[in-house]
Amino acid sequence: MYLTTAQSSLLVAGIYLGFCLLELARTRLFAKGEQTRNDGIIEIVSTFTLLIATQPLILFAVGTLGHRFFPGYEGALAGIPFIAALALFLVFEDMMQYWWHRASHSFAWLYNLHRAHHNARYMSVRLVYRNNIIYYAMMPSIWFAGALVYLGLGWFYAGYLVVKMAVIIGAHSDVAWDAPLYRIKALSPLMWVVERTISTPATHHAHHGRHADDPAVNYKGNFGNLLFFWDVLFGTAKITRHYPQSYGVENLPPATLGQQLLWPIFPENKDMDADIAGATPAAPKAVTLA
Repeated sequence: MYLTTAQSSLLVAGIYLGFCLLELARTRLFAKGEQTRNDGIIEIVSTFTLLIATQPLILFAVGTLGHRFFPGYEGALAGIPFIAALALFLVFEDMMQYWWHRASHSFAWLYNLHRAHHNARYMSVRLVYRNNIIYYAMMPSIWFAGALVYLGLGWFYAGYLVVKMAVIIGAHSDVAWDAPLYRIKALSPLMWVVERTISTPATHHAHHGRHADDPAVNYKGNFGNLLFFWDVLFGTAKITRHYPQSYGVENLPPATLGQQLLWPIFPENKDMDADIAGATPAAPKAVTLA
């Protein structure tokens, strides 16, 4: 028995709400350190735009194009084995997102589309869907997922999305579920496997760290979303079991609300394409870990 789209959406919402409640109780969900008024606006607008408009419209567009140009392929893969469906989604959805994310930290124009995700000076579930609206519209992995659904793998996608979003939501939260597990010596071998397989708070927080000279930061690495294994495989992994002292972007001027949500419609600041790595001294730690 497989999940329906409605069941999948409810489960993802429940996981998200669960982490929200943890942060509300332990790390001030609505009052993060160094947050600004624009942070809340960006998170609300980008989250609801993605979930209500961008993602559904991409799935609709792929289906429409499929019916128009490839009607004979609708549902063509519906009967393939579970393991084959898993392999297709891991390669064409999750690995594709890894390369899109990595490219976003390699090309200045693409980073301008992604910078909103890193502009926050805190970690939180609030960051999960925080990005430039155009960044999501262009994200290849969403379009590939739509193609796989058109080919008949909607039955698999519903469950896959729950697992993937559980990992991503947990990796962004500042209530770090992995921190207490690292302190249990008997679990060290298991955690060695886990942290090289999926994204954890320690590995993903490193990607959001503010200062390049912080040993726990890997701003131009740790790009994985569901699987951290892609970073291990392609040489961009850094595993420290520690967390950055602070979060955000260094060596770039402030970006406006319009730039973060709709660059290039709102042009970037003069030096917005400056080198994102730098040597600014690390700031005091501003996040509470589990």
